[in-house]
Amino acid sequence: MRFVELISKKRDGQELTPHQLEALVDAYTDGEVPDYQMAAFLMAVYFQSMTSTELGAWTGAMLHSGQVLDFSDIIGAKVDKHSTGGVGDKVSLILAPLAVAAGLKVPMISGRGLGHTGGTLDKLESIPGFDVNQSVERFKELVDTIGLGLIGQTKEIAPADKKLYALRDVTATVECIPLIASSIMSKKLAEGIDSLVLDVKVGSGAFMKDIDRARELGQTMIEIGATMDRPVRVLITDMDQPLGRTVGNSLEVIESLETLRGEGPEDLTEITVELVAEMLNVSGDMTDRGSAKMRLRELLRDGTAMNVFAQIIEEQGGDPRVCKDFSLLPTASNQVEFTAWDSGFVEAIDAQGVGIAAMQLGAGRKTKEDSIDHAVGLVFHKKRGASVKSGESLLTIHYNDDKNLDDVHERLKAAISIGNTEPEQPPLILDRLQ
Repeated sequence: MRFVELISKKRDGQELTPHQLEALVDAYTDGEVPDYQMAAFLMAVYFQSMTSTELGAWTGAMLHSGQVLDFSDIIGAKVDKHSTGGVGDKVSLILAPLAVAAGLKVPMISGRGLGHTGGTLDKLESIPGFDVNQSVERFKELVDTIGLGLIGQTKEIAPADKKLYALRDVTATVECIPLIASSIMSKKLAEGIDSLVLDVKVGSGAFMKDIDRARELGQTMIEIGATMDRPVRVLITDMDQPLGRTVGNSLEVIESLETLRGEGPEDLTEITVELVAEMLNVSGDMTDRGSAKMRLRELLRDGTAMNVFAQIIEEQGGDPRVCKDFSLLPTASNQVEFTAWDSGFVEAIDAQGVGIAAMQLGAGRKTKEDSIDHAVGLVFHKKRGASVKSGESLLTIHYNDDKNLDDVHERLKAAISIGNTEPEQPPLILDRLQ
């Protein structure tokens, strides 16, 4: 097969056959197709998109480029959640043990943070000793015995996606819905799940800035799931301000632990409960949404979900004492208050600006090779809609190195708007798709 012909066909808007797409993915994974040819193909897809038939075949080829886990011998519904990422999004740390406490099995393969959004693996590695690098065999054992495994992507799972993602990152083809959707779905379906819930975030701190594009992405992933006989549900959620009160890895772990004992902020609790309720719904384990959400909140208050999290921490090499003693988590050596320069209401908080400020402290990465400081970050005392007096603390900056502190202050002042009008609060859940 001459792959240049496939590039020209896609460039001209013609539909490729499943066999052609499978051959292209296989050849690229094996190194037979060079990066420059695949880059040309990705750019052609960027401009010409893919039909639903093409996208199903493309995703299937990526999915089967490596190992596809099989949990069919494990009793119970296997359901996972994926978020498109946002600032302060620590939902997975609460959601996974809560879903297990509610009776689901959750094989969760997560990623690291890049840029202004945080990564679940980085948060988990704030916990002393926690090992996200588990073998596939051990991962399966954890899901079977505890109901939960929290690991990073292994080299055996969807290797085509790993190569393609790196190439998209340097060829300006990241923001392409068919390529985004196939990347997410190939990795998630390789987990051996029965169904999937997607949290597509939209707003200043999200990858998707526009709700119509978010809906298009969500609907595309639902269609891919249908071709793979895997039901998918999508919640489109607000990311115009940070989620919860904290931004930064160890600080977000602490907030997650507070939420797991029923003491977390309401926005974080609400969105987590909504997502787990959707997981129960897609698995067929929920008859009444209202009753399910009441039960989930009780599982937070009575310690059941926390016990699951403590168990998985211990089983993956971490110190479960952090669930009660937050001082065992990384702590920044310095704190400084960031105060209001005027009186009025917090009218807006630009989540992306906040995320970049946290990254400047060392909480995030500019490149995948960068190391991060798990201890640093931001703790908000005032969120959108709160009244504030001049000189009152808006947030606390936790830092170890003050070399970027002036820049962080400038970034935060640009990100936070104080005015005379109390703003309307948009709903957390902007839409539901299925």
